[in-house]
Amino acid sequence: MVNKDELKTLSIVIPAFNESKTISLILDRISSVKLPRLIEKEIIIVNDCSTDNTEEVILNYISTYPLLNIVYCKHNTNQGKGAALHTGIFRATGDFVIIQDADLEYDPSEYNLLLRPVLQGFADVVYGSRFIGGNPHRILFFWHTIGNRLLTLLCNMFSNFNLTDMETCYKLFETKLLQSLYLKEKRFGFEPEVTIKISRVPKIRVYEVGISYYGRTYEEGKKIGWKDGFQAIYCILKYGMFKAK
Repeated sequence: MVNKDELKTLSIVIPAFNESKTISLILDRISSVKLPRLIEKEIIIVNDCSTDNTEEVILNYISTYPLLNIVYCKHNTNQGKGAALHTGIFRATGDFVIIQDADLEYDPSEYNLLLRPVLQGFADVVYGSRFIGGNPHRILFFWHTIGNRLLTLLCNMFSNFNLTDMETCYKLFETKLLQSLYLKEKRFGFEPEVTIKISRVPKIRVYEVGISYYGRTYEEGKKIGWKDGFQAIYCILKYGMFKAK
């Protein structure tokens, strides 16, 4: 018989904006993932005021699979990915939180790669890097890659980390640690903000593991653009150089 005190939960936070074409597919993949023994899933979907039928698809999925532990939240106005993440993080009740985009760029079967350093007692935070390891990586945009590496380098300068992929979606945290941070950025500034603020936690243990990446083109629904890169630089300077809270 399993002792309830031994059970742990992974909260999977999914921000969604106009992802009706892929949201059910990513939920299928998440539901099929076999986590390590004694770890359950909590799936938290935050619909950031989608203008397509994302909500209809989500509600149909929940009614079709009532045994899945899915929490559905909805913003009445579009606030941005960061704001959706704030809502999901606040609602998380699991021991660990991982961020999952609603598209198909990241593979949920790799949750166990990120969980391993935490479960083995080495890490408090684990980032999944698209730039290390031998996993599949779709070849797409040269300048996006250069921009990503520059943003990661700049963030490392202020966080004193040696990350290879600060902008990765896959970030896994101990829930209490993540919920203790005062996070403000409502759009794509979430990534540098949370990284720099995590770096200031005393004795924090951050690890990085290689993951695969099945990137999308803009025709396939990719949303991040060059303006978001400048916003990320602003946030790195804001929280790094000027130490904003």
